[in-house]
Amino acid sequence: MGYKRPRPRRMASKLREIREKLALSQSQMLAKLDLKEKMHYGRISQYENDEREPSLITVLAYAHVAGVHLEDIVSDDLDLPAKIPGNVNYQGLRHKPSRRK
Repeated sequence: MGYKRPRPRRMASKLREIREKLALSQSQMLAKLDLKEKMHYGRISQYENDEREPSLITVLAYAHVAGVHLEDIVSDDLDLPAKIPGNVNYQGLRHKPSRRK
């Protein structure tokens, strides 16, 4: 009797839409996400069929590849832009690792 956390209802279809608009196969998408060494391409199918929820890091990778904001993928109230890749420019400050002595 645990609390089931809310999940985006439209995320799976948006992930498929991103891949299809980029004209990539599932294995090509995995390579584009730079996750080829970390998971099997079948995982992309699981994400697109809402059988498995991707990690936040994976959704962020989708956003970068698609050139869209993370909210565009996660929010059920927002649609993806008509043109993908979009024109989102990631200009955040880069983290500089500290040097320990």
